[in-house]
Parts: sequence; C-alpha cells; structure tokens
Amino acid sequence: MSVPTAAADQTVCAPLPVLGRDVTVPLVTGGEVTYAALDYAASAPALQRVWDDVAAYAPYYGSVHRGAGYLSQLSTDLFENARRTVAEFLDCRGEDQVVFTRSTTDSLNLLAAALPADCQVFVFETEHHASLLPWKDARVTYLNAPRTPQEAVTALERALAARDPYGPALVCVTGASNVTGELWPVRELAAAAHAHGARIVLDAAQLAPHHPVSVRDLDVDWVAFSGHKLYAPFGSGVLAGRADWLREAEPYLAGGGASRKVTRRVDGGVDVEWHESAARHEAGSPNVIGAYSIAAACKALTEAGFDTLVAREERLIGAVRAGLAEVPEVRVLSLFGDDAPRVGVISFVVEGWNSSHFAAALSAEYGIGVRDGLFCAHPLVRTLLGSDPQTHGECGAPEAAPGEKSLNAIRVSFGAGTPDEHVERFVRAVKELVRDGAKWNYRTEDGRCVPAV
Repeated sequence: MSVPTAAADQTVCAPLPVLGRDVTVPLVTGGEVTYAALDYAASAPALQRVWDDVAAYAPYYGSVHRGAGYLSQLSTDLFENARRTVAEFLDCRGEDQVVFTRSTTDSLNLLAAALPADCQVFVFETEHHASLLPWKDARVTYLNAPRTPQEAVTALERALAARDPYGPALVCVTGASNVTGELWPVRELAAAAHAHGARIVLDAAQLAPHHPVSVRDLDVDWVAFSGHKLYAPFGSGVLAGRADWLREAEPYLAGGGASRKVTRRVDGGVDVEWHESAARHEAGSPNVIGAYSIAAACKALTEAGFDTLVAREERLIGAVRAGLAEVPEVRVLSLFGDDAPRVGVISFVVEGWNSSHFAAALSAEYGIGVRDGLFCAHPLVRTLLGSDPQTHGECGAPEAAPGEKSLNAIRVSFGAGTPDEHVERFVRAVKELVRDGAKWNYRTEDGRCVPAV
C-alpha cells in the first residue's frame, strides 16, 4: 500500500522534524528497524525546533519573578512572553487568563476546584477520564454517548433545559476524541450552553495538536490542553479562559508566588492577600522550561501553517482507513460514522485477536508503537465495543492471554511528524498479521502481552 501522492496539491507538506525520527529498535525476528512512533495521542514526539529552542535557552535559566539578577529577569520575561504566545495561539479574549499547569488533567482539576458553590456540571460519557472525573464536588449529570453531532447538541440542550436555571453550570466537552479521533461540534455545544446560562470548557488535548483552536471563534469559556501532546516535553499544560471564577476561588495550591502579601495577626495567626492574576494558581517555582517549550511549539505549528498540516494529516488518515477497510477482520470504532471529520486517531479491533497480542506483535515484529487498552476512556470504549458498562477494565491491557477475548482495542495515532513510510508499514503489518498470524510466541506478564523468551 502506498500513501496517495499529491503532486498537484501544493498544500501538502513534508513531516515536521521530530526527535527520535532516526531511532532504531530490535525485532524479535532478528535485525533492527527505524521505530515507527504511532502513539501520538498518548505523547507526541518533541519537535526538533522546540528541543533546539529549549537547548538554546537552558544556559540562561534562572528563577522567575523574585530574582534581581540578569538571568532571573531574562527568565521572567521569557515565562511571561510564553503566556502571551499561548494566548495568541488560542486567540484568547483580552481579559482571559492563561494559567500554566502540569497537564490537561491538572488544568481541569484546577477548574473543578474553582467552581462556584452548588455548580452543576454536564459531561458526556465519551470523555477522557481527565474530563470525566474531576467534578467530584459538583452536581454532575453524565450524558449518554451520542451517535451524531446533532444528537450531542440536542441531548445537551435537553439536559440544560431541565436544570435549575438559577445556579451556575458548566459543560465539559472534548474537541476531538482520544479514541475515535472524531471532531465534536464544539461551537454548537457552546451556543447551547450559553443559551441556557451555562459555561463551557473545551478539552483540547487531542484537538490543539491537529487543528487551530480559537477561543473567540468557538466561543468557549475555557480551554485546556497538554504540552506533551503538542510536541512539547517537560510536563506542562494550560488552562486559558475567563478570569472571574479563577480569581474568586481559593488558590489551587497555597504557597509562594500565589500570595501577594502575608502578615501576622495580633492573635498569632496569618492573614494572606492572594494574587488575582494567573499567579494565584501557580504557587511554587514554575516549570519555566515547560512553559517555554509549549510556547515554542505554538510558534512552530503556527509558522508551519495549519492548512498544510491538516491537509497532509487528512491524506494519512485516508490512507490508514483505506488500508484497514481492505481487511474484513478489522472493525474501526466510531461514534459518528465514516464521514465524520477527524484527526489522526483511529481505534480498531481485529476479529480473532486479543488486542494486546496484536499490539505486541506490531511492536516486536515490525517496530511499530501503537497503544492498546481502554485509553482512559472506559465508558466510551465499552459503548463502542458493545460490552456491559459494568465490566471491569483498566487503562492498560487487561490480563488476557494471546488469543483470549479481552475488553480492549488498538489505537493508532499520528500527526505532523509522521513519515509516510510509518503509515505504509503499519497498514502492511496489519494485513500480514491477519493473513499469516504472528511469527513469534507471546505470553502475558504483569497484565501485558510480551514476546516469549
């Protein structure tokens, strides 16, 4: 199978240089092969440009906000400029705040901690656990998985219409599914939320690396994403959006940086005046390099041009889907159907195969890295597989031996750094494994399928 060429399409670009593109890995059948990283939905490889930018800055690293020295002042400027770069990347409103966090999960937990009292939260069962689980102190309504984008909007409108109209409410929705890659009708969901007096937060972890995200155009109140999915390492994330709930909430963490003024009281206690800016929720020494790496990735993707990046990715998506469609034993998982727009995230199951066994064979015999399991989206995967919603499962592979039925799927994901050859090798490997079977014996070890020694 060859990835379709685009000789007449000048919008298609070459893959962006990423770290690890020349790494070789051993095969159990002998020899080595260049590693095909097709697990972008978990963590994308760092862009070479991001790594180079960070390496150039590293010798100048210094403490931020509280240092009088030149390096501290330089690092402070770099950190705050990174905040402005992210705001521009997301097309934020002038009054919005950009808070640096550890990840999308951390961002949404921060927002959950900032919810007003008696807030109602509405979330679809299709969400990643980062979006599904943080709302433990709120009244949560979990909505069933919709089967069309319009059904999602209708279900949300119906749920919001039945709520107490006088209290605060928040809708949490993904921009692109981490299981199916399908794009969600964010703009329409935002309109429905606002029409019923609710706010909306967008989980853009899988959307921002693939498509432009405009807070203004989508009309969302907050957006959250992770650096490690945006081709930026070092464990940083972003929560960006309206300042009022964040400003009125207790600091996410109490400590230096979040506090503006601390004084002793006559009775021996302590009074604290907290910052009202983003610093309110950034206590402690911030991850300056992580924030800078996110800003560097934002600049790199913007300058590469999302039009060309999207065009190339859509070509790769078409090639993968066409290749899998040629294998009758393969069933691709989908909520909205074959015609739904999507990013480079595709999950599937193979008849007669335990998904962990199949993923292990792709790795050990072809040097291809994919993911198997429930992808920290248990309710969604169970719905797509038609299983009992109460069936036990884990984020990784369940304990099932090769050949045994298991409640998990296989996910292939790719993006701006994926070479055509990796997609070609993946499709070829799927066809060969289904046709000929694995060339090696495998066993279960610590819940994972691994080559037998």
